[in-house]
Amino acid sequence: MKINSNYLNLKDNYLFADVAKKSSEFVKKNPAAKLINLGIGDVTLPLCTAVVDSMQQAVLEMGQKETFKGYGPYQGYDFLRSAVKNYYASRNVDISLDEIFVSDGAKSDVANILDIFSKDNSVLVPDPVYPVYVDTNVMAGREIQYLNANEENDFLPLPNRSIHEDIIYLCSPNNPTGAVYNYDQLKQWVDYALENDAIILFDAAYEAFISDEDLPRSIFEIEGAKKCAIEFCSLSKTAGFTGVRCGYTIVPAELNFEGNSINKLWFRRQSTKFNGVSYIVQKGAAAVFSSDGMNQVKESINYYKENAKLIAKVLTERKIYFIGGKNSPYIWLKCPNRMTSWAFFDFLLKEANIVGTPGSGFGYNGEGFFRLSSFGERSDILNAANKLKNVI
Repeated sequence: MKINSNYLNLKDNYLFADVAKKSSEFVKKNPAAKLINLGIGDVTLPLCTAVVDSMQQAVLEMGQKETFKGYGPYQGYDFLRSAVKNYYASRNVDISLDEIFVSDGAKSDVANILDIFSKDNSVLVPDPVYPVYVDTNVMAGREIQYLNANEENDFLPLPNRSIHEDIIYLCSPNNPTGAVYNYDQLKQWVDYALENDAIILFDAAYEAFISDEDLPRSIFEIEGAKKCAIEFCSLSKTAGFTGVRCGYTIVPAELNFEGNSINKLWFRRQSTKFNGVSYIVQKGAAAVFSSDGMNQVKESINYYKENAKLIAKVLTERKIYFIGGKNSPYIWLKCPNRMTSWAFFDFLLKEANIVGTPGSGFGYNGEGFFRLSSFGERSDILNAANKLKNVI
C-alpha cells in the first residue's frame, strides 16, 4: 500500500490554520484581549428573510409524504438552475439549464474540476493566489507556473504570449488582492486561451461586490469565452451561505477539447462522485434570486462594502498603499515600514488586537503585503479602524 506522495509536497499547514493557531496562542497568553478578526473571510450577518422563509417551507415539505424529496437531480433542481439562468440573463449573458451545475460551493468545484483533466497539463496561477488553486494541483502532481502579480501591474497580470500553458486560473474580484479585471484585460486572456488551446478556470465568487458598471461580473460577458472557460460562483459571500454551502458552476456546451465535450465529462464526474445539494438548501438558494432576496442580499453586501470604506479611509489618511475594498470585500495593503507580512501580523495582533492574513501565505509576491477582510460587525470595524489609526 502506498500513499499519494504528492501530499508530502504540500506545506505542513493550511494558511488560515496557521493564522488561527497564532491567534489562539496569543489569547492564551493574554486572556483579557478581545481580538477583532479581519482575517478569514467568513460572513457575520445572518441569512436574509427570503432565504430563511423558503428553507423553513422546504423543511415542512420534507416532513410530508406528498412533498418529501429523496435524491435530487445530479445538476440541481430546475427551479434553482432556472433562477441562476435568469440571473445571468439580467446581465445579458445567455446560459442554458444544461450548462448549470449546482454545487456545495466554489471551493469544492474549483478543486474537483481537475479530475477531468490530464495530469500532464501545465497550470498557470497568478502569484499571490488563493491557496486552493495551488494545493489541489500539488496534490495531483501537476507542474505549476506562476504569473507575477505586483504593484507594477496593479496585481492584474496579463498573458505572456511567448509561453504556453494549458490550465489558467483567474479570480476577479481577486482573492486575496481585491483587484478586478476590466473587459479589455479579460478579452486578452480569452484570446490567449483560444490561441493556445487552453482553458480558463474563472472564479467569480465575489462578483456580487462589483459596483462599477464598467467592470465585467462574468467571463461569459467576453466574446469567445464559452469556447475556453468554466465559471465558478458561490453564494457564500453573496448571500451568507458559508455555513449552508451552495454554489454553481457554468460549463458551456461549446467547450470541447480533443473532440470531447467538457460539459458531458463534468456531468459524468459529478453523477459518479457527488450526490448533490440538499433540497432544503437549494430552495433557500433559489430565494436569493427572487426580487425580495436580491434586495435583501444587496443590503448585506452594501453593509460589508461600507465596512471596507471605513478601513480604506484610515489607510488613505495614513498614506498606506492598498488596492481592493471598492468592488471587493478584501483590502490588500502594503505593510508599513517595510515589515514582512508575518511581522506586521504580530504587530497588529499585539498592538491593536487585530487579526489579519499575512500576504506571504498567498505566494512569493504576497510578501510585504497584508489582507484585511470587511466581513465583520460594524462595531468591530469601527473599533479596528480607530486602532489602526492609532498604531500605524
